[in-house]
Amino acid sequence: MKQVTAIVLGAGGRGRAYAQYALDFPNELNIVAVAEPDEARRRTFAEMHGISEERRFDDWETLLSQPRMADAVLICTQDRMHYEPAIRALEQGYHVLLEKPMSNDLRECVSLAEAAKRVDRVFSVCHVLRYTPFFSTLKRVIEEGRIGDLVTIDMIENVGYWHQAHSFVRGNWSKAGESNPMIMAKSCHDMDILVWLAGADCAKLTSYGGLRHFTKENAPEGAPLRCLDGCPARDECAYYAPDIYFGVEDAKGLGLALTNDPSVEGIMEALRTGPYGRCVYHCDNDVVDHQVVAMEFENRITATFTMTAFTTDGGRTVKLMGTKGQIRAHMGKGVIEISDFKTGRVETIQLPMAAHGHGGGDRGIMKDFSELVRSGGKSESVSSAAVSVQSHVMAFAAERSRLAHQSILIRDYMKEAVEGVFSS
Repeated sequence: MKQVTAIVLGAGGRGRAYAQYALDFPNELNIVAVAEPDEARRRTFAEMHGISEERRFDDWETLLSQPRMADAVLICTQDRMHYEPAIRALEQGYHVLLEKPMSNDLRECVSLAEAAKRVDRVFSVCHVLRYTPFFSTLKRVIEEGRIGDLVTIDMIENVGYWHQAHSFVRGNWSKAGESNPMIMAKSCHDMDILVWLAGADCAKLTSYGGLRHFTKENAPEGAPLRCLDGCPARDECAYYAPDIYFGVEDAKGLGLALTNDPSVEGIMEALRTGPYGRCVYHCDNDVVDHQVVAMEFENRITATFTMTAFTTDGGRTVKLMGTKGQIRAHMGKGVIEISDFKTGRVETIQLPMAAHGHGGGDRGIMKDFSELVRSGGKSESVSSAAVSVQSHVMAFAAERSRLAHQSILIRDYMKEAVEGVFSS
């Protein structure tokens, strides 16, 4: 088996997650260079992958100014730093794995899809849910006709109260102007899955939502700017920072997002001085904490999607309603229930719990990407740029609908974006 070589742009959480595949399957993938502005993260990542000093860079521009040094590039920079390195990498002949979203600008998304068509390279966007056993099973059951013709989809993304506080109130995705609207930053995965399950592009949609809870008006009386500055509500507040990072099981692994020193002392110091120790009611966040989208697809399937911060558990729940039966499914529990209207029979599929990120999707996409690169790109990724544009259009259209209080015809919205690309 030919070993694929790759460089990594961005050694944060996503970069480390995708590059883990090289450590787990060293015969299949080898990481040979890294670009990361944080010196400690760069050093740690490089040491894990045995990257020499001369192939460690503090910015992606410098790395991509070098002669091509690998088969592929994994682009895992912040949201607003995806488009330019992707274009540059394609020009240099790299196969590209691009973290979602493709861009925070719809015209750049369309432009990137067009650029990907012009080169004979693998281009995969990290819509990792397509690669999970959970959603792959749902897709298979639908295609087998087990519930007849699919008519309606109801999907909920349970963000989880602690995850909302970490990423979208205190963290890197808290401000739309510096990252993306919540529907794009968190839920373009879901828009992509809805298109995939429906088997057709979205025709029109309407969206509602807003920032309801995480505002200064809802701060407990006397709450300081930082949790550790003697907050009088610490015993009642679910968002008290030390309780989240030391008490919530799913949040205990987030130490490296706070600090390069994940010890108890290091995390406490980060909470005293860094952004993750701020009171959730006194942050500068502006993205929504709840949003709903109602959609009709071109094959007349309808769908509703809800994104909400206000849940105990994270993960996604789905109900698929067909002409002969229904499916109820819970990704976090790995449970899929298929009900038959005629017989009343209910079949339960219990999937094994994935030990890897995004329900096994992170490993799934890396396996697929490596195989595609190894084969020379003889087939197209199921999450190619051309495919992924639709989910981005839906997310941007949903945000426009929410802000303008109007329904959006996707064809018109897409035409506007395409004209913006080709008229420039």
